[in-house]
Amino acid sequence: MPFQYPLAPHVRRHGPRGYRDRESFRPWLRDEFAFRCVYCLRREQWDRATSLHVEHFLPTSQFPEQELAYDNLLYACIRCNAAKSDQIAADPCRVLLADAVTVHADGRLLASERRSRQLIAQLRLNNPEMVHFRRLWLEIIAMAEQVNTRLYEELLGFPNDLPNLRALRPPRGNSRPEGIEQSYWTKRERGILPVSY
Repeated sequence: MPFQYPLAPHVRRHGPRGYRDRESFRPWLRDEFAFRCVYCLRREQWDRATSLHVEHFLPTSQFPEQELAYDNLLYACIRCNAAKSDQIAADPCRVLLADAVTVHADGRLLASERRSRQLIAQLRLNNPEMVHFRRLWLEIIAMAEQVNTRLYEELLGFPNDLPNLRALRPPRGNSRPEGIEQSYWTKRERGILPVSY
């Protein structure tokens, strides 16, 4: 299912510290959030031109001290990043979960919990553009699964350029070094990375 929200709240695996700009955190965040937007689940594999951005959960206009705090950074597509802008929002890692949000076959998000519904409304995740986007991708992936296995695996697979986090040296270290062994690059190196996710 291309739009399956996580089963449980996200627990950070990585903790790089000391970078002087937010873009330096990008490889860590790509791995942290499985190469997709934390809000709408748009994957890197689907649209490299749109790309995903390093986004602040707590806006820096109100919380400047959180600008380079890794636990305040999210990975979000340009559309969701712009929709959130400088607003305070519910934590997507806590409210956009599989037991609270499902994707209907017509592309609509259905939310059973109030905070999930509020975040969906705040980011306009059920506007006509987003509903069409999800429905289109559901149909494309279903068609690829039936007629082109290679394409199906590419669309639901991991990017070729997985970041080798083991080779990175954050200026002030990594507060969660054990997470590197759970990184997707390391799993590929060990031969346990699934073909699709």
